[in-house]
Amino acid sequence: MKTPPDSLGSSSSSSVGSRVNASPANNSPCLSRSQSFSREIGHAASETYLITLTLLRYLGLGRRWMLRLLALLLYAMLLMPGFLKVLYQFCISSQVHRSIIYGDQPRNRLDLYLPNNIDGPKPVVIFVTGGAWIIGYKAWGALLGLQLAQRDIIVASIDYRNFPQGTISNMVDDVSQGISFICKNISEYGGDPNRIYLTGQSAGAHISSCALFLQAINEFKGESVSWSISQIKAYFGLSGVYHLPNLIEHFERRGLHRSIFLSIMEGEESLKQFSPEMIIEDPIVRNAFSILPRIILFHGTKDFTIPPLASTTFVEALKQAGVSADLILYKGKTHTDLFVQDPLRGGKDELFDYIVNYIHAGDANALAKVANAPARKRLCPEPLLKLAGMVSPF
Repeated sequence: MKTPPDSLGSSSSSSVGSRVNASPANNSPCLSRSQSFSREIGHAASETYLITLTLLRYLGLGRRWMLRLLALLLYAMLLMPGFLKVLYQFCISSQVHRSIIYGDQPRNRLDLYLPNNIDGPKPVVIFVTGGAWIIGYKAWGALLGLQLAQRDIIVASIDYRNFPQGTISNMVDDVSQGISFICKNISEYGGDPNRIYLTGQSAGAHISSCALFLQAINEFKGESVSWSISQIKAYFGLSGVYHLPNLIEHFERRGLHRSIFLSIMEGEESLKQFSPEMIIEDPIVRNAFSILPRIILFHGTKDFTIPPLASTTFVEALKQAGVSADLILYKGKTHTDLFVQDPLRGGKDELFDYIVNYIHAGDANALAKVANAPARKRLCPEPLLKLAGMVSPF
């Protein structure tokens, strides 16, 4: 297979295609990887600055938010040794294709993580990161992307508009457009467009499940669609939110004010529309969900940011609707253990190993490669990981 270009035009929009092809960070042969990376850092920094100023107008500088911010900074500082190692690999790896443009909006970009050897069509994980609908960013999926690529799996980490740049309908639209782009173009990178696994974490699990359910409804109604549910082999939801009204008061107590939450979700009247657990109980569209792929949810029993009950009740609703669904609970794990601390710890990881083995099930050659792959390295000292877990604001 010939080496693919660093970006591809989406067939859904000619303007998108021309924008991709004109992107100097992705296509200019004269531009080094360091120059390309500098452009991306500048783009991210300018967006972060503008969004932060706008966000502060909404949040103010109250005591609760300041304490959360300080806790977040301390949490990041404790894990910095691991984060810097991940950042280094993200910067130098030729297998990482950064900031591929998939749409017209400023945040319509994704990162691709490719295995070293593309010797045939590879399974693909589309990952939608969390961030409380406010601080999500595609680079949060770097560690997952790098580690899965070492296990012969392509990963596409999708960026999307955060609040206040956009509200929930914008986020769902962005993610759906990103999924469409991957479904149409991933074969150019050695991916199998019929072996795609949609994955979301925290707020990303909420957004991606909304995109999946909306797609099923559109297909059921016979509307024009740009990708097909049949291309998604399974959905993995990690520590997700699926019933918004049940969690309003909980989020208020955790520091996400009701007024902000309702602004993100476009008002109280829209909560049902963006609650997959409530959507699946609607008799008008209930039959649409027979085409859904298998849904597997993961949750830590000590998750205080999003209680595990959120996944438990969703799985029950899915099963009652006839959808193939499972829930795996991890005893003693918090909201960040499964996605941050455990991967930085290296070695055996139940969640990571489950996903890899599920994706490669039935492929003896791939499973043999996984069995012989080097163990994942520890990226952060254990004392720092434990301290980070103690101060985590999540």
